[in-house]
Amino acid sequence: MTGIELALIWFGWVLAGGSPGPATLGIAGTAMSEGRSQAVAFATGILAGGAFWGITAAFGMGAVMLTHVWIFTTVKYAGAAYLLHLAIKSLRSAFSDKMIHEGTVAQGSRLTAFKKGALIHLTNPKAILSWGAVFSIVLPPTASPTQIIGMFLFLYSGGICVFVGYAFLFSTSAIVRGYRRAKRVFDLTFGLLFGAASLKILTARI
Repeated sequence: MTGIELALIWFGWVLAGGSPGPATLGIAGTAMSEGRSQAVAFATGILAGGAFWGITAAFGMGAVMLTHVWIFTTVKYAGAAYLLHLAIKSLRSAFSDKMIHEGTVAQGSRLTAFKKGALIHLTNPKAILSWGAVFSIVLPPTASPTQIIGMFLFLYSGGICVFVGYAFLFSTSAIVRGYRRAKRVFDLTFGLLFGAASLKILTARI
């Protein structure tokens, strides 16, 4: 595989990871309402969850999950329920005049933010499918463990850029000021998008 092909794969992975979804929405909402350090802790949790699924897929456990459908189904419904919980929190915040940001994904300590970030990714069954798909497409069946781990680290660096980048971008002063002026609109939007993500997971056919 040439350097250009690898670059295209990396940028494609970054674009997919940076598209609107539970992880990026959570980081953006946390960064705007709770600040950069809280958002980075949340993003680190998401990255930990992504590492778990990436390593799991690398060692073939994705096939085991798909064979034992009840495992995959449990993760699927847990993820949908958690996203629905986040949607309700955001919608309640949108229609509340309280100054406390009830819709914030990652309130509390940095450790709490990390755990919530990890939970979002660990309960997203699409994560392991994404890793499994890219490994099967990019790597030959005879790929060595070194090649598999190398590809994991190569793509994982893209995830770091995306999620930590979101934490920094959405915690800039201009965006934070915009959030404070239009908090209700943001919370309503997050609530609807989290709800849509929950519905998408529930109705997805694997």
